[in-house]
Amino acid sequence: MRWIMALYLTYLAAPIVLLLVGSFGESWTNSLLPSGITDRWYLEIWADGTFRRAFSTSLIVCAATCVASVLIAVPFAYAIHRAASRKVRAAVRLLYLLPVAAPPLVLGFGFILVFSSEDLPFLGASWLLIAGHVVLALPYLMQVLVADIRHLDLDTLEAAAESLGAGFAARFFHIVLPSLRHSLVAGVIMVAAFSIGEFQLTNLIAGFLTRTYPVVLLQAFYGATGFACAGTMVLLVLAVLGATGSAVAGRVAAA
Repeated sequence: MRWIMALYLTYLAAPIVLLLVGSFGESWTNSLLPSGITDRWYLEIWADGTFRRAFSTSLIVCAATCVASVLIAVPFAYAIHRAASRKVRAAVRLLYLLPVAAPPLVLGFGFILVFSSEDLPFLGASWLLIAGHVVLALPYLMQVLVADIRHLDLDTLEAAAESLGAGFAARFFHIVLPSLRHSLVAGVIMVAAFSIGEFQLTNLIAGFLTRTYPVVLLQAFYGATGFACAGTMVLLVLAVLGATGSAVAGRVAAA
């Protein structure tokens, strides 16, 4: 069993290690490992204003997506839990899971058709990009919250609090949110990771000034291998930063 786990971890780590090595290699052509050592690729990325702007845009979009997802998912998941009919709960769950079944390209083309019209000329706007990320990421957060609520004895806790005179707001903020803090943090990390790496929808609807890092990174693969490796490593760091920031925000929201 241990050797299977070791092989699996090696399989996961090997590409990242090769990318890290390649990002510091002078040249890498027709060989297992690059030749030479340099930090020029990271310096070139830092000097490129397009990559710097895309880096900050990705963080902003990720943060906004996490906040919006939490504000929507928590009351939505609670409302599903409070619904009296099982058929209603099943229908609503099917509805919010639809974006998972539909490819992001389908949603992207829909956004293009609707928001590139004369009446709604918003294609390329930052808020539209964030809205698209929320639509795609929300099902993952909802699924975590709904599953957690299903296993919590919230009805008993709320009934006890209500018998002591606690109103709806007191029960929601002092019982429901603290009970969901662990699943909320886990779900927000998933949303952050999804938002940071999302490419298909973003590539279709992002404007020139609202391109995220994965979209800009595509052009790096048409240049030097070391530059592409360095750009990918920066994306990994960006994903870690986004996940860490979303975890902190999730804990604050659940506190």
